[in-house]
Amino acid sequence: MNIHIINQLKTIEKHHKEIELLLNKPTPDAIVNIAISRNLSKEYTELNNIANLFKSWVKANKETIWLEKLLADKDIWHLAKEEVILLKTNINEIEQRLLKSKAVPKDEHDKYGCYIEIKTGTGGNESTLFVNALYRMYYKYAESKRWSVSLLSKSTNNYGGCTEVIFKVSNSGSYGLLKFESGGHRVQRIPNTESQGRIHTSTCIVAVLVEDNNNAIANLNESELRIDTFRSSGAGGQHVNKTESAVRITHLPTGLSVECQDERSQYKNKTKALAILNTRLNNFELKRKHKEESLIKKTLLGTGYRCDRIRTYNYQQCRITDHRIDLTIYKLTEVLNGDLDLLIQPILNKYYYDESI
Repeated sequence: MNIHIINQLKTIEKHHKEIELLLNKPTPDAIVNIAISRNLSKEYTELNNIANLFKSWVKANKETIWLEKLLADKDIWHLAKEEVILLKTNINEIEQRLLKSKAVPKDEHDKYGCYIEIKTGTGGNESTLFVNALYRMYYKYAESKRWSVSLLSKSTNNYGGCTEVIFKVSNSGSYGLLKFESGGHRVQRIPNTESQGRIHTSTCIVAVLVEDNNNAIANLNESELRIDTFRSSGAGGQHVNKTESAVRITHLPTGLSVECQDERSQYKNKTKALAILNTRLNNFELKRKHKEESLIKKTLLGTGYRCDRIRTYNYQQCRITDHRIDLTIYKLTEVLNGDLDLLIQPILNKYYYDESI
């Protein structure tokens, strides 16, 4: 485990013992007050499971070190080897349980919801079709978690694909699970229009932005915004191209621009665009902090730009490769149908437990 997490667990274990001593004193001065006593008991119960898991982890590691020394003994090395394998399996299980506990120092933003933006990269029409596939993948994943998805913006083309999709997952904790999806997603497959059977490569860019929970939209300086209205474009709908309901908002200091045209009401499109713009501005600051704190973690988190190729989806081999952690699995169909934990859990383990971080 990461040395920082071990130190965190040692601190928790020490605090757990201190509370235990206070509660076991015959006349504990510190808990004369009933409310204080109740709070201490509650905290002791919350820390009890973590402290016991850490004790088991320390004990298992000590036994492993002792048994590994016996591997040099020709008479009992095979017995020692079996015990070492069992102990290491047990250690891994304990670490997985600790990973899910509050002992692991998580990003303070992990508890929030998120916005997800998927845009075309290189590859023309094939890229727009893959935007559809990625949107469906995240939608299915959200369904498996019983999260609600709100579609904010979707730009389609005549080929049946999407040039951009923006949606919101407001459920608590969704950002903590999905934040590592930011970056370039590459797809390798044979297009339906390819008569020679050649594999084409195209890319999409995904950006996962933490939801702003401070309601800071009202704090945006209107003098720094340029708001343009225009007629909606796209397939179908009697309201399309009839009124100037579409809205484009540009933040002049940064050059960030957001368009929304899905709603018939100009007011609703403006409200959506302001929310997305505010989230993008807040996430620029968040990315800056990540860069300062850790270059490795920044690499895992990604920036959402095309140069961050984080993953390759190969349809012919039914293979997905995450290039950040050298992970390859042959379950493309399952992942595209929403079983995204196959990719999310390994990178969470890397982020929280890798010794190099």
